[in-house]
Amino acid sequence: MEKLDKDKWRQQNRSALSVSVLSNVAGVMTAHPKGSKAIKVKKETNENALTLSDQELVSMTVRELNQHLRGLTKEEIIQLKQRRRTLKNRGYATSCRVKRVTQKEELQRQRTNLQQEVTKLSRENANMRLELDCLRSKYEALQKYARTMTKGPTLPATSVITIVKSSDS
Repeated sequence: MEKLDKDKWRQQNRSALSVSVLSNVAGVMTAHPKGSKAIKVKKETNENALTLSDQELVSMTVRELNQHLRGLTKEEIIQLKQRRRTLKNRGYATSCRVKRVTQKEELQRQRTNLQQEVTKLSRENANMRLELDCLRSKYEALQKYARTMTKGPTLPATSVITIVKSSDS
């Protein structure tokens, strides 16, 4: 839809420009020597350059720009092309600034997330160390108890009980 609007705008702008150029003719109209449909127009004022806004100048294609430049003096062409180049460079610089700012914000967000993750992992690590220390002390206590049991615990003397079977026969 946007492309259709641009195309429609370009057609209207071209036809309006052609009418303004033809109405301000100060010289003679001559056909292009190679027989193409293009008509060269000499005029007194710089009407063509004045009808283009900065936005129009930046957004038009090179082919469209060349069509608008027909009939202008070399100085006017150079000036208009330089103006277009300046505007385009400003656009590129602006987009680079925006990109740099968004990248910086994204990197700061990632940095914050990573710092939070490092903090979380540090807490988990500390908790695991405490748990490990607790388990280690329980293990050592069990080992100590097991050693005392293998050395021979001091048990009371055992008595021998003899069971005799009686015969009732």
